[in-house]
Amino acid sequence: MKKLLIASTSTVHGSNYLAYILPTLKKHFKGVHEIIFIPYARPGGISYDGYTKKAKEAFEKIGISIRGIHEFDSAKNAISNAKGIFTGGGNTFELVNQLYKNDLITVLKEVLTNGIPYLGTSAGSNICGVTMMNTNDMPIVYPPSFDTLGVIPFNINAHYLDPDPDSTHMGETREMRIKEYHIFNETPVLGLREGSWLEVLGNTITLRGSLTARCFQPNKEAIELTPDSEVVFH
Repeated sequence: MKKLLIASTSTVHGSNYLAYILPTLKKHFKGVHEIIFIPYARPGGISYDGYTKKAKEAFEKIGISIRGIHEFDSAKNAISNAKGIFTGGGNTFELVNQLYKNDLITVLKEVLTNGIPYLGTSAGSNICGVTMMNTNDMPIVYPPSFDTLGVIPFNINAHYLDPDPDSTHMGETREMRIKEYHIFNETPVLGLREGSWLEVLGNTITLRGSLTARCFQPNKEAIELTPDSEVVFH
């Protein structure tokens, strides 16, 4: 049975890394003593070691140790034998590029489908969808495919932003960009606001946190999903 936490962000305003979700993580990873961390997204160009250190410091607060996947001789074996997995945020293009380069897409999907507890934040959440095509990131590298894990039946737009009526910015809103996507694609999209996450238990997907999420489907008006509601696209 799938056991996933799919979070829009790792850090909410005014808080430390993962602090807002640590109580939830303690329950989610109950009984897990070591988690494999996937640092491939490299936010701001940080090194794998530097990023792993950041994750390690956060998880130490709930008594769980972290090992970066790059520390293993075989990344595939590390995923196959993992008791828990965390994929951090950063650039989704580079994350997906490295997952393909290290031949991890299939094995990662397999272990998550079989119930290994998983946390994704930002880019690490984007990869849970059908494709990575609703990322906000710059295409700094060209992955072999935009197809991702598909452990949920829709795409994620992390860090979803509502239009600011006082802004002088004249470019596209996030909603406009998702509507452009739906001219050419059928996959539903869920806009996750900062501080919100999805709890996936088996085939049940529930919105958690205090904010609504915005649901987009082709040829339909976007709707707001209330906290603690099941995510179902009709």
